[in-house]
Amino acid sequence: MTIQTGESGKLVRNLYVESGCQIAHEYYLALLVDRERKAVMIMASTEGGMDIEEVAHNTPELIHKVSIDPNAGLMGFQNRDLGIALGLSGAALKSFMKMLAKMYAMFVTNDCAMVEINPLVRTNDDEIVALDAKVSFDENAEFRHRDWDKMRDLSEEEDVEIRAKEAGLSYVKLDGNIGCLVNGAGLAMATMDVIKLYGGEPANFLDVGGGADEEQVKTAFSIILEDQNVKGILVNIFGGIMRCDIIARGVIAATEALSLKVPLVVRLAGTNVDEGKAILAQSKLNIHPADDLAQGAQKIVELIGGGA
Repeated sequence: MTIQTGESGKLVRNLYVESGCQIAHEYYLALLVDRERKAVMIMASTEGGMDIEEVAHNTPELIHKVSIDPNAGLMGFQNRDLGIALGLSGAALKSFMKMLAKMYAMFVTNDCAMVEINPLVRTNDDEIVALDAKVSFDENAEFRHRDWDKMRDLSEEEDVEIRAKEAGLSYVKLDGNIGCLVNGAGLAMATMDVIKLYGGEPANFLDVGGGADEEQVKTAFSIILEDQNVKGILVNIFGGIMRCDIIARGVIAATEALSLKVPLVVRLAGTNVDEGKAILAQSKLNIHPADDLAQGAQKIVELIGGGA
């Protein structure tokens, strides 16, 4: 049971054991994609073993950043200067430079999105050791890495999230009671924010993507309704590639097939929006239309009897 898991806790299925380490100092080191500069960003700090956000807020001067041109790769002087900035010298500096060079090669070769080591430590004999690490991959490169599936631990994932991925949906279960069906990750985040603004709590993050068909919409509804906490659903679609009339038909098909009993608010905008709204209006189903996101969020919160 931790702060992250809450009172419900989490079952430990794997245990990782390694030898003890004589720590002389703890550091922070991370590689991530800097989309603004179109480069790989290396961040390092002498303040390892603690929350890097706290370091950035309280003592930003202790965070050292190096931007790596992906065409040139990590240059020797960049590697050395970063080690010196961390106060390393002699054998410790050589150990750091050797490790960082391999770390950068791994980052690029494996299409990583982030590699974070916290803490990275200097031992009493001046060896640099990564004691703990988090690695995330860029899913857009999955087709190049067939071995990723072998590393996937399905026991750490919700069954419903696994099924959602198989259906081409991005789904993350949350603790609220308002189900969200949205197209686009950014719009989904905005939808959850506005729901909270009006006093509600989102039950999930669900992005059906830009090209969902009626069957995917139906699957999305069924996944949302598996959550016993869901008391209402907000559909928020901005039609670009996706047409609002297709979404409307999918909503109706899902509502009828699943015998939907919870309140449903639908906000449509974009391509074929008039056709989509007409289809919903003609259905005679208990669907509440909304002209914009704010109205939709406010309405679903009111319909489930909660909110500010």
